[in-house]
Amino acid sequence: MPEVDEYGTVGPHTIIRQHMDYGHWYDRNKLTLKEIHNTQYVASMNPTAGSFTINPRLQRHFATFSVVFPSPESLFTIYHAILNDHLMNPGNKFNPLVQKLCKNVVNGTLALHAKCAQVFSPTAVKFHYIFNLRDLSNVFQGLLFSTSECCGVPESFVRLWVHEVQRVYKDKLADTKDLEVYDKSLKDILKKSFDDMNTDEILITPLIFCHFAKGIGEPKYMPIPSWESLNKLLTDALKGYNELNSVMDLVLFEDAMSHVCRINRILESPRGNALLIGVGGSGKQSLSRLAAYISSMEVFQITLRKGYGIPDLKIDMANLYQKTGLKNLATTFLMSDAQVAEEKFLVLINNLLASGEIPDLFSDDEVDNIVSMVRNEVKGAGISDTRENCWKFFIDRVRKQLKVILCFSPVGNVLRIRGRKFPALVNCTSIDWFHEWPVDALVSVSMKFLEKLPPVPEKLRPSIGQYMAHVHQTVTDMSIIYKNNDKRFNYTTPKSFLELINLYSKVLTNKDIELIQKIKRLENGLEKLRETGEQVDALKQQLAVQEVELAAKNQEADELIKIVGIETEKVTQEKASADQEKLKVDQINIEVSIKQVDCAADLKKAEPALLAAQEALNTLNKANLTELKSFGSPPGAVLMVSGAVMVLMEGQRGKIPKDRSWAKVKMMMAKVDQFLDQLVNYDKEHIHPNILTAIDMYISDKDFDPEFVRSKSGAAAGLCSWVINVIKFYEVFCDVEPKRRALEDANKQLRDAQTKLEGIIDQVAKLEETLAQLTNQYTVAIEAKVKCQQEADATGATISLANRLVGGLASEKIRWGDSVNSLKEQAHMLPGDVLLVSSFISYLGCFTKQYRVELLDKKWLPYLKKVPVPIPMSLGYVGANVLSLLTDDAIIAGWNNEGLPSDAMSTENAAILCNSIKWPLMIDPQLQGIKWIKNKYGKELHIIRLGQKNFLETVEKCIVAGSPLLIENLPEEIDVVLDPVLGRVLIKKGTAIKLGDKEVEYNQNFQLYLHTKLANPHYKPELQAQLTLINFTVTRTGLEDQLLAEVVKADRPDLEEQKAELTRQQNEYKILLKSLEDDLLARLSSAGDDILSDSALVENLEHTKKTASEVEVKVIEAKKTSIEIDLAREFYRDAAARASVLYFILDDLNKINPMYQFSLKSFSVVFDGAIQRAVMDSNVQIRVKNLIDSITFQVFQYTTRGLFECDKLIFTAQMSFQILLMNEEINPIELDFLLRFPTTPNTTSPIDFISNVGWGAIKILSGMEEFRNLDRDIENNGKRWLKFVEGEAPEKDKFPQDWKKKDALQRLCMMRALRPDRMIYAVQEFVKEKLGARYISNKSVPFEESFEESGPSTPIFFILSPGVDPLKDVEAMGKKLGFSSGDKNFHNISLGQGQEVLAEEAMSKASQQGHWVVLQNIHLVKTWLPSLEKKIEEMSEGAHPNYRLFLSADPASSAANHIIPQSILETSIKITNEPPTGIHANLHKALDNFNQDTMESCSKEAEFKSILFSLCYFHAVVAERRKFGPQGWNKSYPFNTGDLVISTNVLYNYLEANNRVPWEDLRYLFGEIMYGGHITDDWDRRLCKVYLEEFMHPDQLDGELMLAPGFPTPPNSDYQGYHTYINQNLPPESPHLYGLHPNAEIGFLTSTSEKLFRTVFELQPRESGGGGGQTSTREEKVKTLVDDIMEKMPEQFNMLEIQAKVEERTPYVIVCFQECERMNILTSEMRRSLKELDLGLKGELTTTSDMEDLSNALFLDQVPPAWTKRAYASLNGLSAWYNDLLLRIKELEMWTSDFNLPASVWLSGFFNPQSFLTAIMQSTARKNELPLDKMCLTCEVTKKQRDAFQKNALEGAYIHGLFMEGARWDINTGSIAESGMKELYPIMPVIYIKAVTQDKQETRQLYECPIYKTRERGPTYIWTLNLRTKEKPSKWVLAGVALLLQI
Repeated sequence: MPEVDEYGTVGPHTIIRQHMDYGHWYDRNKLTLKEIHNTQYVASMNPTAGSFTINPRLQRHFATFSVVFPSPESLFTIYHAILNDHLMNPGNKFNPLVQKLCKNVVNGTLALHAKCAQVFSPTAVKFHYIFNLRDLSNVFQGLLFSTSECCGVPESFVRLWVHEVQRVYKDKLADTKDLEVYDKSLKDILKKSFDDMNTDEILITPLIFCHFAKGIGEPKYMPIPSWESLNKLLTDALKGYNELNSVMDLVLFEDAMSHVCRINRILESPRGNALLIGVGGSGKQSLSRLAAYISSMEVFQITLRKGYGIPDLKIDMANLYQKTGLKNLATTFLMSDAQVAEEKFLVLINNLLASGEIPDLFSDDEVDNIVSMVRNEVKGAGISDTRENCWKFFIDRVRKQLKVILCFSPVGNVLRIRGRKFPALVNCTSIDWFHEWPVDALVSVSMKFLEKLPPVPEKLRPSIGQYMAHVHQTVTDMSIIYKNNDKRFNYTTPKSFLELINLYSKVLTNKDIELIQKIKRLENGLEKLRETGEQVDALKQQLAVQEVELAAKNQEADELIKIVGIETEKVTQEKASADQEKLKVDQINIEVSIKQVDCAADLKKAEPALLAAQEALNTLNKANLTELKSFGSPPGAVLMVSGAVMVLMEGQRGKIPKDRSWAKVKMMMAKVDQFLDQLVNYDKEHIHPNILTAIDMYISDKDFDPEFVRSKSGAAAGLCSWVINVIKFYEVFCDVEPKRRALEDANKQLRDAQTKLEGIIDQVAKLEETLAQLTNQYTVAIEAKVKCQQEADATGATISLANRLVGGLASEKIRWGDSVNSLKEQAHMLPGDVLLVSSFISYLGCFTKQYRVELLDKKWLPYLKKVPVPIPMSLGYVGANVLSLLTDDAIIAGWNNEGLPSDAMSTENAAILCNSIKWPLMIDPQLQGIKWIKNKYGKELHIIRLGQKNFLETVEKCIVAGSPLLIENLPEEIDVVLDPVLGRVLIKKGTAIKLGDKEVEYNQNFQLYLHTKLANPHYKPELQAQLTLINFTVTRTGLEDQLLAEVVKADRPDLEEQKAELTRQQNEYKILLKSLEDDLLARLSSAGDDILSDSALVENLEHTKKTASEVEVKVIEAKKTSIEIDLAREFYRDAAARASVLYFILDDLNKINPMYQFSLKSFSVVFDGAIQRAVMDSNVQIRVKNLIDSITFQVFQYTTRGLFECDKLIFTAQMSFQILLMNEEINPIELDFLLRFPTTPNTTSPIDFISNVGWGAIKILSGMEEFRNLDRDIENNGKRWLKFVEGEAPEKDKFPQDWKKKDALQRLCMMRALRPDRMIYAVQEFVKEKLGARYISNKSVPFEESFEESGPSTPIFFILSPGVDPLKDVEAMGKKLGFSSGDKNFHNISLGQGQEVLAEEAMSKASQQGHWVVLQNIHLVKTWLPSLEKKIEEMSEGAHPNYRLFLSADPASSAANHIIPQSILETSIKITNEPPTGIHANLHKALDNFNQDTMESCSKEAEFKSILFSLCYFHAVVAERRKFGPQGWNKSYPFNTGDLVISTNVLYNYLEANNRVPWEDLRYLFGEIMYGGHITDDWDRRLCKVYLEEFMHPDQLDGELMLAPGFPTPPNSDYQGYHTYINQNLPPESPHLYGLHPNAEIGFLTSTSEKLFRTVFELQPRESGGGGGQTSTREEKVKTLVDDIMEKMPEQFNMLEIQAKVEERTPYVIVCFQECERMNILTSEMRRSLKELDLGLKGELTTTSDMEDLSNALFLDQVPPAWTKRAYASLNGLSAWYNDLLLRIKELEMWTSDFNLPASVWLSGFFNPQSFLTAIMQSTARKNELPLDKMCLTCEVTKKQRDAFQKNALEGAYIHGLFMEGARWDINTGSIAESGMKELYPIMPVIYIKAVTQDKQETRQLYECPIYKTRERGPTYIWTLNLRTKEKPSKWVLAGVALLLQI
């Protein structure tokens, strides 16, 4: 049924009713009426589920038929007919004996169904335990699969029946206990129904029938003969699957095979859909895929990507529908929890399962298209092809071919809520519950793996298998304890167990190979050393022979040396002669060279002329010469040129032609070619002198110029140029000729000298040839000698090297020999050692240190002693370093150098991270693990966050490239797109992976590291199964070491530098020593057979050994130095230990309030600051003490400024206790008593002044040695103890007798039993005594100091409180430093919708330009906070140094509603601006709003100062009075400093404007407007007014006004004087200061102290041990309560019968009727809801959310909200409330018996007491005929109690049951009086109430006392009674005196 809304209506029902009532609906979009005609409704409902009820206005339209569950007879008839028809069908050929079983099978099924429905009732957890006809039908549907081949004999048919009922009933059972009950019930029914058969044979395993028993692809429903055959079938199927799909590495153990068969059976059933329920990692999806493959079905899963929503799902579903409905392809739709991206997805799935139709899946066009596509098939099936039929045909085929498998987890409430909201998930599926594997299954699985593991000896396998199962089981149990104690979540799943086995196999195999290699290397080294020793003797003999041979060779060589010497002398002489000649030749050669150079230089000068002549000739050719020759009478210039040419050509013989006419010239040029050749070949070097004389006349002529001639003839110009240049050449040549001749002579002389030299050289060559022959002979002799010498030397060197090798490695020989034996022993121990290591890595990463130790030392190691065959191991003792198998000093040193902290926990974590086969997820709130990873990989590491831009592209890139990837700051919900990556789900035979809708190539080198800053994340089991969670949270000892380094670095930097350098060196030495050892063995192993022939190798070995020895010496020296340094550093250990303890106290504060987040980084800043502030001293011990004091106080200040006032003492107390525990100054047992406060139950106190609870605690205390006889002493000395207990401040008094000598904690323990209300003050005194007074003063840290600690990367975070505005401090500081809105460098943004963009812009601008940004109310932009977190990080990097960010937010109302990101809170300086606690601090703070200038500002200075001080006191009182709860103020008001400042301004203005002080005006303005503006309750307004009347009075100007007892108004003083006056004169904190009685604080102090101790107790470290199991379940307890309430609840009042008794309906009778009716309404609702819950607990109704709420309230002893709504006001728990209810009913029964007004009316027993008080006035008014509106009530308090009254009053009424709070009624004086100490709610005597007219009402000496229903006051106000008082009424107003009906 649909859900009922808060107004009691059901939306869908209302819409249907509207149509049935009016025949139409309204179209709200078009605003038109929609008339609906010709529609009939047929409705059905399940009266046991949903809202159970139908609105009568709807039901009236229906004829209602009740369809009850069929009777057993009907059921028998139905199912007998079905089964009998199947068995009797001749075609099936069943054995007659099988046919006879039909009746028994039907009866057995009905009996089992009835038993299951009776025994297995649905509960909140087992919501799916609903058994109906669907289950019966499913059983018989399974039986109809049978054939005669399957069930040839009766026994086989009964086995089939057992199988079917198991599939239907047993598979949905949720726990082992239910399974056992089912098995027992089945056996009983088997015996009854088939008594002639052997039950054990019927139930023999495997009892499995499946459709592939005869092979895949042969669908016959047959039994599986054995597990082996099933395993073979499924293994073959798995191989086939893996060939076609991504590889699944499944372990086919018995449980897994059973599930495959179950899922396959569901898929083969008509319309079979499955709901697989099991924790993540159970194999649900993998087994489903295999089952679908066996059924030849394709598997479809949605692929989630960014933004995937309902429209995308609809598209996928539409494609599935078309694939199955149109193409007729069988498909399995597989869906897991992770794929339900939003709950609306399940609406579609619910519709698919329930009817097959999903609304709006297809558009009208698509529907038409589908209809047309199936129309032919519909016709072919013989069905009419209407649209409806076609669509039905399509949907039917979809439902036939599309099978849904839902894989959901039972963890948490999600599944049952889904089951309630989407019933088809349970009703329309077959449920298969994946149980936690039993121990037998775990052992069985492990044994199957171990059989394939050769290194494990066969005899050890059973023990190892049992141990693995034990490990899994103990971790599961410990996870529950871990959750209960530490509120941390760790899950174990079947996948975890399989990972343990895989890891064991991998590590064992690798280590086995590694050990074999190590042994082989060492043995090889030893063998080499042995061989070397044997070779030395043979080498010595060889050396002796070589030495004799060497002597002979030496003699032969000496003889040859003499001969060679003589010949050499000859050659030397000849060479000397040759050298002399050579010198001469060289001299001549030099001279010739000089002459050659000189001559060549001159010739070079002639070269231009020669070239010019040649160029001139080049201009001539046959054509232009012919042209020249053809001139008849040439110009004069041409004749002149031709004459010159003729002189040159014909004057060579010395005869110059005289006839140089043109005719002669033409004859000379007759043959042009010949003439040209003559010109070219002209002998330029030999020109006759006559020619030179003759030609001079031409050349000297100015017209003999080629350029001039060219104007006449080109050819003539060429000839002219030739003539000139030939003459020039010759002139130069003549100068060179003598030099050439001299050069020729020198060359001749050189040739002669060279000829002589060659002769001498030939002579020398011959001599040298002779010498060479002799030298060759000598060389051969020498080589022979040298060779012999070398052989001898080599032999000697080899012997020397061998001796050095054997001697040098002698120690190694012994060590290696021992190592070989050790390694062989290790190999023997290896299976056991690896077992421990694998268990550690697989399971312990998530746990903290104490749980790791608990599991390893107390659970696992003891169990190893109990296994059948002991497992040999070297690490099987308590305290062993289990991970030493995977790490060594060198590896750890490398990690430490990379930044890993050096504590054991961090080393363990690193070892787990490096060796786990799953991706690691680091829980790393202090960022120590991530720092190590970043250093480890450096720049090659890619770092991303989920949700950042393009993060998937980065993931893809890293996967393809094989790069390491770090995903940091993971939330609890991880994007499902990453699922394949996290689970390493590879496709295409391990070469690719699916990332969203993309296939990405997978590189095997890819490494993924995940990181979360969340301190206590809750990851789902599915995720934990995929990853290895590693808890990198810093440990106390680890942090202590880190902080020790910091404090020493600051105080003794020399020591720390030396230590750091030594550590680095030692780490390097460890690494070097290991590498040298490896190098040594590697060299030996790589050496050839003859190691001694390789001298380089031996020398290298020797060098390696030498280096190793040197390093070892250095290591020893370093260790000595390190010890000395450590001793010096240890002086500072106490300071580091104190800081470490303080950090962990800080780290736990988030358990109190999630706003209290502190990072290690910010703590370190405070720590460093504290070191700097500590007073220096040369004495180390004093310096350390100063450091401890400074660190403690600085951390205290840093922390408390960010804590709410109510939590400051909790933190201070916890700090004190932990410090004292660490210093062993207090007894942990006594502290445990103080915090837990155990009491002896059912103890009655013999002492009046001690409560029963207190006395029970004293009895417990008396059992301790230190408190022996405490109880007797109190009994025997009652007066002394009474005096102590009744003291106003007993925490400051001394205990009686010797008890005063007890230490501070012991006094606290006694005080808690005696005066729990004073424990707040007692704890403050304790802190003061132990730590100092400054730790309990509430003085706040000035904002300036906090600001100094801020920076660009450290924002200031204001945690807001009502009525406090922190912005003014920021603005004031900004103005002081030059930051303001006016200067545009102060950005103040109040966040809300649309302001996010402005905020981001302001932050970006401010970080660059150094501005300030204030972001107010960031809690209002929840969705933007992750962006803000990222923005803060980005902006802090490289920001301007002046950039500052200020944030503010309201704290969340509960931890569940907390939304501020952790990193923002951690990096910020948190400041709470809450008003301080205590009148002292409040008064100081009020005065702090002013200064001396303010005091002196008014002209009436004395009056102004006095009234201002009163105003400050008034402000402090009204603000702090809130702590007294309703007795202080009926409602809580946000009085703030703004009210005070404005009131001060008003005071100034009024004093300046008036001659006299206007007291009335001021009181009115302050009480009604400034402060009164907040007040909404009239009684609170009265209180405010009275305060002002008391505090502002003309007497104060004379100093006669007392603001509080012992605190008069101060005399005229200056500003500082008023502060001093407060310190000196204000009495200690007490209710008297507020006008209240000391009792007023008892209630709130008691509850506050209870909260203090409860909270501090919750912050204490928990032991990892578990407690005992629960005696009864939650459901059983609730059921008992329901039965108890129902049994005691009387019948309802019969109103008709009651009303019939009455003749006259007086006002009193009307009141009685009204009360009875109200009581009926309440009890009716109680009965209805309890009856529903009872039926729900029995399983007859489905559990609803209302039933769950009721169940929770009953379990927690709370009044359910549904009852409270209909009941009277009450603050009682359920038990007391119900007893009170029964008393009220009893009172009403007595009244209704005769309707006579009781003698004394129990006013508290009314729902509406006002009605009775009004009835008194009505009765009097009627009786005396007075107007009701003029009446009022007066009261007279009698001196008697109720029992003294036997008859009622004649007029008015006696009332009783009232209590007074704030005072008491003094019977003797008949007036209000001061309460007695600890007398909180004294009962009032009977009060006589009568009505009078208002004019007769007394007004003098009366206190108008309000009456309230409960202590809550405020909204429970009833009436006002005027009570007599001898004191001023204002005293009782200030005391908060009121009457209460209930306490």
